Amino acid sequence: MKSDQTALLLIGYQNDYFSPQGALHCVIEESARLNNVLCNTATLLNAIASSPVLSVATPIFFTSTYEELTEPVGILKTIRDVKEFQSGTFGAEMSQELQPFAENILEIPGKQGFNAFDKTNLDYLFKKRGITNIVLAGAVTSICIDSTGRYAHERGYRVTVLSDCTSARTSFEQNFYCENIFPLYAEVMSCTELVHCLT
Repeated sequence: MKSDQTALLLIGYQNDYFSPQGALHCVIEESARLNNVLCNTATLLNAIASSPVLSVATPIFFTSTYEELTEPVGILKTIRDVKEFQSGTFGAEMSQELQPFAENILEIPGKQGFNAFDKTNLDYLFKKRGITNIVLAGAVTSICIDSTGRYAHERGYRVTVLSDCTSARTSFEQNFYCENIFPLYAEVMSCTELVHCLT
């Protein structure tokens, strides 16, 4: 995998998910803790810091009125009801563990749903920079990671999902997706395996 054609896409690394004080921390806590997701992601970012790999974060932000959401259902309704990911709040900020690498992470705004490509200029950015490989990390495995991965695959990108840098709602769900769903359209590997694959 050529480093200069690879982008690490960081999804959902925000306090509302990954901080113990986050409103949605309980949703991914078990999976994130067992997989040591934050530590693994920080280790990966450190390992690729001097490489040409493009690191991109697509945080989700909402205004205080959540006017961006029209009749939301499921997790988006929950986000609105408990007032998560409001722009300018602690919950919307980048996870503390990733902040030391912030200057190496390109933040792309606009994400307001599951697919990180929707309402963002990710596809334009990747095409402009010659990116052909997309590596997915973050939360939630069965929602944003899967939605983004499928879309990227359909757009012609080679997709990799990091099994130890993604968090699901349960450990069972995490293992099920990594073993049965992602291999249908992506390669699944650990962050250590990814570093060894980069050239």
